[in-house]
Amino acid sequence: MRRIAKRAGWLFAAAGLVFTHVVGDARAQSKTGTTVGLSMLIEPSARAAAMGNAGVTTWQEAQSAFYNPGALGHLPGSDVQFTHSQWLAEITFNYAAAAIRMGSANTLFLTVMALNSGEIDVRTVDQPLGTGERYTANDLAFGLGYSRRITDRFSAGMQVKYWQQTIWHSSANAVALDFGVMYHLPFGTYLGASIANFGTRASFAGRDLVVRYDQDEDVSGDNSNLNANLDTEDWPLPIFFRVGLGMPFSMGSNSQLLLVVDAFQPSDNTEAVSLGAEWTFMELLSLRAGYQNLFQEDNDFGLTLGGGLQYATSGYGLRFDYAWAEHLTIGSTQRFTFGFSF
Repeated sequence: MRRIAKRAGWLFAAAGLVFTHVVGDARAQSKTGTTVGLSMLIEPSARAAAMGNAGVTTWQEAQSAFYNPGALGHLPGSDVQFTHSQWLAEITFNYAAAAIRMGSANTLFLTVMALNSGEIDVRTVDQPLGTGERYTANDLAFGLGYSRRITDRFSAGMQVKYWQQTIWHSSANAVALDFGVMYHLPFGTYLGASIANFGTRASFAGRDLVVRYDQDEDVSGDNSNLNANLDTEDWPLPIFFRVGLGMPFSMGSNSQLLLVVDAFQPSDNTEAVSLGAEWTFMELLSLRAGYQNLFQEDNDFGLTLGGGLQYATSGYGLRFDYAWAEHLTIGSTQRFTFGFSF
């Protein structure tokens, strides 16, 4: 235990040095509300979510592609995962990922994200209780990626994503790229970094933006009922940079502890750090805890908890993971992830 505590101290000391420039300017101005596609920031994996969403070095599952596409180069085999969450305000969030191992060094992967608001009443100033119509808001994203283990310690990968948001009869879309790398240091620590959602800008178009227009209200006899389209402003996607460390510790033949720490630099918010830990017994039961988005201004995230069960036989594996995440002012969220490896 003394050796583990010492190594853990070195881990967090090193993390502090790496992240000094990231969290050093606590007075940076927040840019919240200046991007679209915030659904692309919802972390899917229940395993990583229970560890404070510090997932840039968690390479053992297909949904690691969300945190770091380069991490999947270390994936030992093929893996398929599905996550379901009843998100805030009764919004439904689903995420699926499939990673296929190609030979000894290459991994192809596919990701799909879907977010649905449920039906919402249409309300106007004249009819505040509703017009009788209902609409929905939906986000959908598809990703296709490739990761390669370039050496026995270093891997890199990228993902191309298409994102679309539809609100009633209008929609916006964008294309984005994710890049990531991971390095297995000689003394057991994993070092990872990634940048996500580097892509095009998006603006809304659709029949909800069609209006009737009178080109000159002072002229009589002209066409005062022209069709026109409102021109909406375009907005960037939320670019997200992560860097992190992860270190496993052996606690005997049947027990292992994993400590992880990530730092974040989002384009639409201030810097933050997340911490997490996972204890695994007999490669069967895992218990996890973490804290999310430390040092971020107006942070609404907090404690995270969860656990998982896994069972492997004859080259196949089944996993179930659960995560609970605290939101300090608007309740909490839960995630359920099912996985199959082969």
